[in-house]
Amino acid sequence: MSKEANHSGLRSLFAPLYWADSTSTTRQALLLLLLIRSFVTVLGGVGLFIYQSYSGNTVPATPMIAVFAGIFISIMLGLWRLKKVVIISNRELLANLMVDALFLVLVLFTVGGASNPLISYLLVLLAVGATFLTQLQANLFALGSILIYSLFIFVDLRTDNNGSDSLMTFQLHLVGMWAIFVVSAILISVFVTRMANTIRERELTLAQSRENEMRNEQLVAIGTLAAGTAHALGTPLSTMSVLLTDLDNLSAEEVGSIEVKEDISILRQQVIRCKNSLSQLTNYYNKEYDNSDSTTTLQEFVESLKDYITNIHPSATISFTIGDRIENAKVPHDPNINHAVINIIENGIKAAQSKTMVVFNIPKNEKNLLEISVQDDGPGMPNEVMEKMGEPFISTREGSMGLGIYLANATIQKAGGGIEMFNLKTGGAVTVIRLPTKDTT
Repeated sequence: MSKEANHSGLRSLFAPLYWADSTSTTRQALLLLLLIRSFVTVLGGVGLFIYQSYSGNTVPATPMIAVFAGIFISIMLGLWRLKKVVIISNRELLANLMVDALFLVLVLFTVGGASNPLISYLLVLLAVGATFLTQLQANLFALGSILIYSLFIFVDLRTDNNGSDSLMTFQLHLVGMWAIFVVSAILISVFVTRMANTIRERELTLAQSRENEMRNEQLVAIGTLAAGTAHALGTPLSTMSVLLTDLDNLSAEEVGSIEVKEDISILRQQVIRCKNSLSQLTNYYNKEYDNSDSTTTLQEFVESLKDYITNIHPSATISFTIGDRIENAKVPHDPNINHAVINIIENGIKAAQSKTMVVFNIPKNEKNLLEISVQDDGPGMPNEVMEKMGEPFISTREGSMGLGIYLANATIQKAGGGIEMFNLKTGGAVTVIRLPTKDTT
């Protein structure tokens, strides 16, 4: 059987354990802890059988049966917990480590005490805790482990006091093991925790870098497609503009009726608008448009958005509300930002059942931040779409390319702002756009 088949079989065997929150570090840690608990329990049972068979000593059966039963129940509960959707917290992981420590204490009380080699299992638990827990939790668990070991050492030294040389040598060995355990516990709790935190931070940084790189590649691809599309549409739009201009110059009697004359005028205006948009796009990508230091007042910015929306969507029921503290603020004069906000407003218009509300406001505690709230009374966003919002080619409308929100989010983030979307309990959805501003007062 191939390695791929083996891996596939293991994934199918443990698939229910990864059903929810499979990438969670604490969930993976709990699974690892359950595997270690099962492995140590099996080895402990085999070792106990060999010890009783060849040493002639008898281990109390009732306490050991109770311990093994408790371990089995804890493993079953842990596997059941891994199948639940609820996120596993660090406190829950710490509780599981404490349960393992409790089982170990019961075994040590029953068999051997500090002389039982199984006491070193505390270092394994401590290593797991130092890798996945916080620094404070790892330190507390390390302190508890040292206290447990010290207690057993104290009891053994107090019990065995007949003074023979062999016994003194063994006691010295136990004290040495205790000292090594204390040093190891301190090193693990301090350095392993720091190493784990460093690795997690590095993985997070790498993940963010990969995500940014993928986003930039997608934006470059979309920009190349847009430039090619603009070039391809230039000729047919010019042809349509010439023909519509000639038709618009004709009288109503020549074209047949006043209604046809009005329709021709509207078509000509729309073609001119499309040509202007393509010209802006071409000029922008040819670096003929420089917005590095150009700004516009918030009032002008809002008015330009209102003029565009009311002209393109004259039949839409939409209200614009402007706050009282925006007269002295300025925003970057960038057509991309205008298009991004327009995309969000048009999404609200298309999703609304009867009305859309757009509110421009500067929060009291954030004088250099503009909030644009777009609210509709539509059905809201489905949860599965909301989770993937901001990715390209995600849309709830048939025939839509699903690029509007993706490009808007990329543009607003590039300008130093952000976009949040959420559904209202009363119905509808709200999109909040946050843009940095400059206060000229």
